[in-house]
Amino acid sequence: MSDPIVPKNRPDFQYIYDLVPTGSRVLDLGCGNGDLLHLLKTKKVRGQGLEKDEEKIYKCIERGVIVHHGDLDSGLDHHLNKSFDYVILNQTIQETRNPGNVLKESLRIGKKVIVAFPNFGHWEIRLIVLKKGSTPVTELLPYHWFDTPNLHFLSITDFEDYIHLQKYTIEDTAFFSKDKRVRWNPNFFSRLALYVIKENESQ
Repeated sequence: MSDPIVPKNRPDFQYIYDLVPTGSRVLDLGCGNGDLLHLLKTKKVRGQGLEKDEEKIYKCIERGVIVHHGDLDSGLDHHLNKSFDYVILNQTIQETRNPGNVLKESLRIGKKVIVAFPNFGHWEIRLIVLKKGSTPVTELLPYHWFDTPNLHFLSITDFEDYIHLQKYTIEDTAFFSKDKRVRWNPNFFSRLALYVIKENESQ
């Protein structure tokens, strides 16, 4: 069977699809309409999502995606340690009240965690702040300050500083500008950052 067609404007989906082995157990936190989990079903991935938006939950159910209603910040205590091969936080972490705790819990639940977020260090955002002195509105961050779901704005440098502070292990990275991979100076040129992290086994 040929691989499914991944939307060209979602290089993060293609990366995750290629990364996650067939038959893996996956938990997608903040799964939205279930687009990614629906894609991963073609690899016989045993996936389930967590989503707080009821309309998006209905869309997941219509597509046959297993989803539970819940808020990441309310806790993930009901999930057992290392009960998933991968926990995915795809453009979700910046919308949580306590991203540090969400990451900690994700690493407890999953053997590996995939984190993707809009890079606030991108040159376009820097230029908007420098020229206008206002909160940037861009293609990847299309909201105004008064209607944005994002509670935190972080750059690649911010995220890596935090990972090193917590002594987590970065297993892989991928950086994107629209549908292109960025391989040089990603904190300046990439719009979207993706990390695969895990707990430090020596700890």
